[in-house]
Amino acid sequence: MYKICFDNDKYIRTQSEHIRERIAQFGGKLYLEFGGKLFDDYHASRVLPGFAPDSKVRMLSKIKDEAEIVIVVNAADIEKNKVRGDLSITYDQDALRLIDAFREIGLYVGSVVLTRFAEQPSAIAFKKRLESLGIPVYRHYSIAGYPTDLAKIVSDEGYGKNEYIETTRRLVVITAPGPGSGKMATCLSQIYHEHKRGIRAGYAKFETFPIWNIPLSHPVNIAYEAATADLNDVNMIDPYHLEAYGVTAVNYNRDVEIFPVVSAMLRMVSGGECPYKSPTDMGVNMAGNCIIDDEAARTAAKDEIIRRYYRVLCDIRRGICDSGEAEKIKLLMQKADITTADRPTIGVALKRAEETGAPAIAWELPDGTIVTGRTSPLLGATSAALLNAMKALAGIPDEVQLIPPEIIAPVQTLKVEHLGNRNPRLHTDEVLIALSISALTNPHAKEALDRIDALRGSEVHSTVILSQVDENVLKKLGCNLTCEPVYQSKRLYHRH
Repeated sequence: MYKICFDNDKYIRTQSEHIRERIAQFGGKLYLEFGGKLFDDYHASRVLPGFAPDSKVRMLSKIKDEAEIVIVVNAADIEKNKVRGDLSITYDQDALRLIDAFREIGLYVGSVVLTRFAEQPSAIAFKKRLESLGIPVYRHYSIAGYPTDLAKIVSDEGYGKNEYIETTRRLVVITAPGPGSGKMATCLSQIYHEHKRGIRAGYAKFETFPIWNIPLSHPVNIAYEAATADLNDVNMIDPYHLEAYGVTAVNYNRDVEIFPVVSAMLRMVSGGECPYKSPTDMGVNMAGNCIIDDEAARTAAKDEIIRRYYRVLCDIRRGICDSGEAEKIKLLMQKADITTADRPTIGVALKRAEETGAPAIAWELPDGTIVTGRTSPLLGATSAALLNAMKALAGIPDEVQLIPPEIIAPVQTLKVEHLGNRNPRLHTDEVLIALSISALTNPHAKEALDRIDALRGSEVHSTVILSQVDENVLKKLGCNLTCEPVYQSKRLYHRH
């Protein structure tokens, strides 16, 4: 059963206060590297129920008069049309989406930085497009010997060659569409330029995961490793923090490995001492202080690890990742002492499919009730399960018909005879439209439709990989989906 374990209001309040304290520590300007997603952080909301997906931007809104946003995009990623996996849009498109999203909530976007700029044609075209929209664009370049040749990096031939980003606020939030964009290098480059101009500036890092002040083996931290299996991130005890303070803190391999270099850079850039004794010191994350039910957080995180495992299995089946990621998550599942049997919907769905000889869905509602759906001549299994879930929420008997065949039949005719679809069964989006029409005259249909928001937090398992349409609808409804890594048909080409 879905159980709140995170105090979101406390998080927004304490996190904004802590960032203000860090700004005051430097007495001038703070460059804050934001890792992870500023918008739509659904991973955090799944492993920490109660964490709102927009918590980070709501927190920034508390200090919006002091903050400006700089969006960093790797020019090489633009050139190769790199796609953000969860949204299926390229990084340059996502940069535009982010600018719109920030502006809509009153956050000031100062500029866009193109890192690793090497006159790539696509990057040049994107730069011109942004400038035509009135958005300042700056170019940062690759530095030979980065990150080990400190003498060159911290010089006019290194950071000095990068264009200085004009900023006007005390807090400069450096964010990006995805990993590997060069956020940290952008921050350090700016500190170098600020120091040359006699302006005091500091650097800090905002990463929600791993959470530094909960145990290394906590399922919430293990879930982070599962989520970044493709990046080969490994959580570890921060040895610098332990040595400096005698306190155990959790960080991850890349930050620990690069810390001596970052520390030396900060000393050289500022001409003084590094303000931090450990990579954990650089962070400003307060999420660990806002967990109010540790057992519920552990349960939610274990659920997420299993979901990640199934997602990778399906990606392997689709040919977009290799088996190494699945093997890594299997090891993490052993570490968290969980198996796929711990996800109740899996066994129920497989049993239903065996009984019917066709694809099936098991749908666990937030109160723990499980309903199923099977494939029929009128509806796909997902659509059937969706209707059954809404019936269960509304207390409507199973035998009650929400959508009469006379509404479904014309839609099927349109799909097959006029739109060229091979599959006459209604997808979830089509079912919801048909249900909305039925609700005009059918009180049961209206009552079921009124319960649609109560589906949020449901757990769903399919015995086949779903169509992109059904997957997107479930995501919009706030349902957590897993699928067996098989396709319903044996055709070689599948439209995801």
